[in-house]
Amino acid sequence: MPSKTIIYLVRHGQTEWNVEQRLQGHQDSPLTKLGISQAEWLEEALRQEPIDVAYSSSSMRARRTAEIIKGKRELQITDCDVFKEISLGDWEGKTQSELEANDSEQLYYFWNDPAQFYVPGSERFEDVQHRAIQKLNEIVQSNEGRSILIVTHTVVVKLIMAYFEKLPLKELWNPPYIHPASLCKIVIENNIAEIILHGDIKHYKEEPSAG
Repeated sequence: MPSKTIIYLVRHGQTEWNVEQRLQGHQDSPLTKLGISQAEWLEEALRQEPIDVAYSSSSMRARRTAEIIKGKRELQITDCDVFKEISLGDWEGKTQSELEANDSEQLYYFWNDPAQFYVPGSERFEDVQHRAIQKLNEIVQSNEGRSILIVTHTVVVKLIMAYFEKLPLKELWNPPYIHPASLCKIVIENNIAEIILHGDIKHYKEEPSAG
């Protein structure tokens, strides 16, 4: 019987800058109290599921989320710079409302035509997808038949899921919305990937808020 490889792909919990609608990119801010709870809800939901290896973006908001989801497992979490959020260059630390006022064209591209997006110091969406998918494939190839936890960020989750769905960048922001600590589950068998969950928040114990 061929073995199944399971990927649990998770966005970090809500952060202080999420609440402020402030863009983080490679910068960071701490998890809020709710963000910690969101990660704890997911830990409870996954508690009986085997997780053999764990990887996290090296940003602390993702690493903290991964540590909470790990729970009491004796599991080493591997930090990966390649799973960091898209670098947003000059945008980092700015709010959505500031960008709407001062850089509306690029904000439009970000949400509606990501292939056209670029601001000084930022990464391009296709480059982020390349780095994330290359690492993901390496991890899958070296962990065949195992269960893999990856904790990362909104854009990276969207780009990985678009890869599995074979979506063009133009359709990147199609639903579902990737809530904080939401769960995507992909099962790979015979080199065929099946999406089981996409942006799932059934583990939430209260209504989701923006973030």
